[in-house]
Amino acid sequence: MAAKLKKGDTVIVLTGKDKGKEGKIASVDPKSNKAVVEGINVYVRATRQTQESQGGRIPKSMPMDLSNLAIKDANGKPSRVGFKMDGDTKVRFAKTTGDVI
Repeated sequence: MAAKLKKGDTVIVLTGKDKGKEGKIASVDPKSNKAVVEGINVYVRATRQTQESQGGRIPKSMPMDLSNLAIKDANGKPSRVGFKMDGDTKVRFAKTTGDVI
């Protein structure tokens, strides 16, 4: 099945401690149905010092479920994603406005 949310999409968080915030998707894991959004769902992780990085308490964006995210449409509102055929190509569109993403 085609991915409804992809890397680089601007999304709005629907539930959880960051409800209402928006950010850009940094990575998507379709197998576990999770995505990492920049600046959202941030937790402090203790890491060890290595040759290339300093150790300590480092804030890190953790993955969150795709069902808790909605794409931001042209009006700035959360929208669901649909698929339609545009000529010979399959495209994603925002269901609230009908605009192609």
